[in-house]
Amino acid sequence: MPESNRLLDPVLKWYADNARDLPWRTPDASPWSILVSEIMLQQTPVIRVLPVWTEWMERWPTPAALAKEPPGEAVRHWGRLGYPRRALNLHACARAITDEHGGEVPSDHATLLTLPGVGEYTAAAVASFAFKGRHAVLDTNVRRVLARAVGGEEYPPKATTPAERRLAAALLPDVEEAPVWAVAVMELGALVCTARTPRCADCPVSDLCSWRLAGKPPYEGPARRGQTYAGTDRQCRGRLLAVLRQAHGAVPKEALDVVWDDAPQRERALDGLVSDGLAEVLDDGTYRLPA
Repeated sequence: MPESNRLLDPVLKWYADNARDLPWRTPDASPWSILVSEIMLQQTPVIRVLPVWTEWMERWPTPAALAKEPPGEAVRHWGRLGYPRRALNLHACARAITDEHGGEVPSDHATLLTLPGVGEYTAAAVASFAFKGRHAVLDTNVRRVLARAVGGEEYPPKATTPAERRLAAALLPDVEEAPVWAVAVMELGALVCTARTPRCADCPVSDLCSWRLAGKPPYEGPARRGQTYAGTDRQCRGRLLAVLRQAHGAVPKEALDVVWDDAPQRERALDGLVSDGLAEVLDDGTYRLPA
């Protein structure tokens, strides 16, 4: 019997009973609101995204509304979500959607891939969740569930492989159930089949899980290191960017110097913000968010 037939019904039933009530999952959620949520949720948990997403959608309910603003406003209202280049990508998306697609998020998967900052996962997710398309949606949570339930491995490979794509495509149900299957497996990975402490007793496919049935063999691949933050260039960039976000105008260099003691690291981080388009240096030596 195909794996999809074995896993599909229990996963969909579990999702119907356990899905979180999230605003971008409501029947009236716009494609734009779903695109915004997917970009914000990259490497960021739901609890941190919810308040920023809510403020963002109130301020910019359409791509055209955001496209009218300078990119620095997107960076400002990104807040502390991290990886702020995503804010620039969303702003660039808004302008591309407004200028090239009549203000409407495109429904075609291939066209979605042409938008700034939209990769394989995001295009599949938006095409599935906003337009009910039939696509393999492979985020970290989905890959982990499939690695365990089907592959018998504790963790998936570091980068998505062709074998994972083939498996995900083979497991896709028909077009009516495919979008629900995609979000249900994602939710299962987020809430039950978690990376560090999977709750196998609560899993709807525990009796079918190849990894559990094999005795939960430990991961044997390269060491999986957690991300460090304290003292890194990333933390330094965050401190500098926080000063620029809080200011509504140009900031003197002295106001940036005081937030980080290591001068070489501070200058490297500041140069990085400028080269990434997250900050601008003016002729008088002051700095601001991009205009």
